[in-house]
Amino acid sequence: MDVALETKSLVKQFGGLRAVDEVSIKVPKKKIVLIIGPNGSGKTTLVNVISGVYKADGGKVYFMGKDITNKPPHVIYRLGLVRTFQIPQPLRKLTVLENVLLGQAYHPGENFLKALIYLSWLKREEELVEKAFKILEFLKLDHLWDQESYKLSGGQLKLLELGRALMADAKMMILDEPIAGVNPTLAHEIFRKIQEIRDKFDVTFLIIEHRLDIALKYVDYVYAMARGRVIAEGPPEEVVNNPVVIEAYIGG
Repeated sequence: MDVALETKSLVKQFGGLRAVDEVSIKVPKKKIVLIIGPNGSGKTTLVNVISGVYKADGGKVYFMGKDITNKPPHVIYRLGLVRTFQIPQPLRKLTVLENVLLGQAYHPGENFLKALIYLSWLKREEELVEKAFKILEFLKLDHLWDQESYKLSGGQLKLLELGRALMADAKMMILDEPIAGVNPTLAHEIFRKIQEIRDKFDVTFLIIEHRLDIALKYVDYVYAMARGRVIAEGPPEEVVNNPVVIEAYIGG
């Protein structure tokens, strides 16, 4: 199995609480993997440790074979592991196009010396704008390119986050509840886009989502967590019908 992301015995403690307790997972390349579990099971803490938001207290995180344990979020981002949040965080006063352009991990104009030589980065800037428009067209947001992002609907903001990740040339995206608060029609459209991104751009996905009635139709593999531990893993149908998982939800 060709693995994009792997954690080995990952631990995160808050005082006497082990929010992530010896968690080991593998996310194969070009697959959509779902993490499920009741509130407080450690899902978001796990992805916060993976993405560098929290420091691990034990264990290892590997991305594309590289040890990225406790590396800063911006370093992990530039390696191609991009994380989105449950509540989208665009710059509200910037346009949709400008927000997508911000996803680019590096721009030559940010270099002091190159910024002084206008022609040295002008062509690159034109290429980035063209790339951003193609992404917006793919996400069906191109007609909103000049709209300030605060005017978008909740579902459109979720798509905008995918656009920024694509602009960063993400090899893998970690999505925290990508369809939270989105109507069912657009929720299915978002997951179809996730599948399209996987197939068209060879992107791997690790997703946290509570709306299992929708998400399970689109994912390849599932990990279930409870009390900081992985309690089950396997194909979607197998995991959701696992008595241990059912008990964790009822008990939670």
